[in-house]
Amino acid sequence: MRLPTFSAVCLTALLQLQSCSAFVIPTTSTAATTTRTTASTFNRLYVTASPKNNNDSTKEEDDDDELSPEDIEFFQKTKLLCEERNFPLEKVKNARDLSSPKHSPIQPNRVLRMGRISDATVQDIQLLLQDLNIQTLVDLRSPTELKDDPTLERPEVFGNFTSMVWTERGRGKDGCLRELKDGEAPVRQKGEKRTRKWFGGGKSAEEESDVEKMLDSSSEDDCDVCAVGSVPVSEVFENQTQKRKERHFVSLMNEFKYVKGTISKVRKRDLAGTVLKSPAALLSKRARDNIKAPFLDKINDGGLPMLNELLLRFGAPGIKYVLELCADKSRHPVAFYCTAGKDRTGMITAILLSLCGVPQEDIVEDYSLSANVYAEMNDHKAMVGALSQRNLDPKTFLCAPPQVMRDTLEIINNEYGSVEEYLNWIGFGPEDQKKLRDALMS
Repeated sequence: MRLPTFSAVCLTALLQLQSCSAFVIPTTSTAATTTRTTASTFNRLYVTASPKNNNDSTKEEDDDDELSPEDIEFFQKTKLLCEERNFPLEKVKNARDLSSPKHSPIQPNRVLRMGRISDATVQDIQLLLQDLNIQTLVDLRSPTELKDDPTLERPEVFGNFTSMVWTERGRGKDGCLRELKDGEAPVRQKGEKRTRKWFGGGKSAEEESDVEKMLDSSSEDDCDVCAVGSVPVSEVFENQTQKRKERHFVSLMNEFKYVKGTISKVRKRDLAGTVLKSPAALLSKRARDNIKAPFLDKINDGGLPMLNELLLRFGAPGIKYVLELCADKSRHPVAFYCTAGKDRTGMITAILLSLCGVPQEDIVEDYSLSANVYAEMNDHKAMVGALSQRNLDPKTFLCAPPQVMRDTLEIINNEYGSVEEYLNWIGFGPEDQKKLRDALMS
């Protein structure tokens, strides 16, 4: 029996996390609690240091957490560092060179990080595409985010770029690439007939008909054959002789992966007992609210750390591909981005900096510079409202407390041994790592 309603309920709880999908790791309740407390305090720092606005939905209603002098000093330092390191752009947020962090050996204009570029003004376009002469754009957003971006195909920004869609074939394997025709959208538009396969390589949760398979966290997407119209990445790299500007769509995470990963964190008996006992009961609002509760509790309790853990596991093939692009000097400068340039972008940045030997606290400092980005975005109120309507805590998901990145790096070491060992696990071995270091540092 097909249970689209069950899957849709799962998606409802996670859908809005696509625009702020974070990535960190600690799995203990203590670590999660520490991160949430730090997030709340750090978010208040922004409010405290910003002009007062009684109508601003970011204003904190409670003042339970006292701001220590150290907190205030850190935030003021962060604002100064943003002014020093971020590119002076009007609409593109959180944009800086990976050579900018303290003790970074990465050479200038090799790799850049930023929020979505499609909103760029004329001045932004001049700086990014003319002065810096970005050759390769890497869009890390999910299909949902792409569909909701009205400026996705702005000719002023992307007119000189050839668009490529990447899809995965499993951890450790080369993905597939498909070059889009002129005017062809990278993702199915609203109102179009749903197909079996998602753009990002995974199945839509709305199409998943087997509840037991949904609850099986051990199964991962794995395919040996590229879809019609696509070719293995290795073939594209080997046969490409003409240098050109390219935009690569690399969906690191989609709704199905979030649902699947969150299911693996929730006790199966809490979900399967309700669904399998009486699937038809899901037609009632009360039943749907009951089945959503375990997801919402787990998401809010885990916060950014849990979402980072999901990214490292389920986003591994995409992470590998982005690193391969960065390791190809003929594609420099490479600029990668998500919506705010905070979480998915922050994870790629942390991996690159760590691989190049940047000390942990300097990586943490660079991540924390993203703290203000959502407050600076035009749709910040909408994001806060959307998360609140789904009983998700905006303070948890729209900030970048330093402890989040400390926990991330610590868990990478605990779970995988080191960043290098994590890269080995995703199929990006020692030779690939050396090539990447050489491309960025020499």
